[in-house]
Amino acid sequence: MSTYNQIFGGKVNAVSSNPSDPVKGQVWFNTTDAAMKYQSATTSGAWASGGNLANARHALAGAGTQTAALGFGGYKGPPAPVMSNSTEEYDGSSWTAGGNLGTARYALAGAGTQTSALGFGGYITAVSNATEEYDGTSWTTGGNLGTARNGLAGAGTQTAGLAFGGGPIPTNGNKTEEYDGTSWTAGGNLATTRYRLGGAGTQTSALGFGGDDGTVNVAVTEEYDGSSWTSGGNLATARGRPGSAGTQTAALAFGGHTGAANSAATEAYNGTSWTADTSMATARTALAGAGTQISAAAFGGYTTANTSATEEFTGAGAAVTKTVTAS
Repeated sequence: MSTYNQIFGGKVNAVSSNPSDPVKGQVWFNTTDAAMKYQSATTSGAWASGGNLANARHALAGAGTQTAALGFGGYKGPPAPVMSNSTEEYDGSSWTAGGNLGTARYALAGAGTQTSALGFGGYITAVSNATEEYDGTSWTTGGNLGTARNGLAGAGTQTAGLAFGGGPIPTNGNKTEEYDGTSWTAGGNLATTRYRLGGAGTQTSALGFGGDDGTVNVAVTEEYDGSSWTSGGNLATARGRPGSAGTQTAALAFGGHTGAANSAATEAYNGTSWTADTSMATARTALAGAGTQISAAAFGGYTTANTSATEEFTGAGAAVTKTVTAS
């Protein structure tokens, strides 16, 4: 049997604070806490409260990571039909104001990072084809979508974006477009016409899941290879307006609307099938998401009113520091 010294090349160290970047299996004694610590991996996901948005809203778009997220646009009604142009930036703890969108709108899609984001489509007084690009400070006009639509999904980056699905149904619900940083061109159509769906991944390796086909919420998942969509494993919970994060082979779906009620359900995708994970604390629909399958952020949405709540997800397999206890 290998010893700790053989595996890690040293003895268990006594330190006054935890190592900044421990590896899984590493053990140390924290003299400040007077406790033995070790680095482990989570076996199931967990949601924790984050800092609230300054502007409660639903049907907003998201981009970025858990510790560098972007939330923009959305709907501040009812009762008044007030669309938002607000942009907020998240640092993993709190939200601060960013530059306003040039066009206030809701039910738009987002892609990219906090300092290089893309916002496109949505609804103003009609469906919109507007595209805007964010540089970390302000939004500038990009090339218009070929098809104006709302309730669409997004994936990719500012210079390699993907737009798919959207309303009105059924006219726009199967359309896919690809962005090169300047203009949009048509891509392969979705097999299932829908809007209010979730999206993740990149322009050449994307995932579309859930949504509303105009009659009911669906559980359908499709995978895009940069040219065409093929069927993936169905969600366990059919829903529209979910939050989303991650990649085509490691995606996260959370929240949304099941048709009967708002959902708090979380599911993780491995490239083949979805598995139920820990539910969010706040069931809500039309929320935004950012990040990865093991490090995601969920923010905004609608419960019985607009919410400003942010939740942070730590997924199964993520490294965490634990304390050795006697049992």
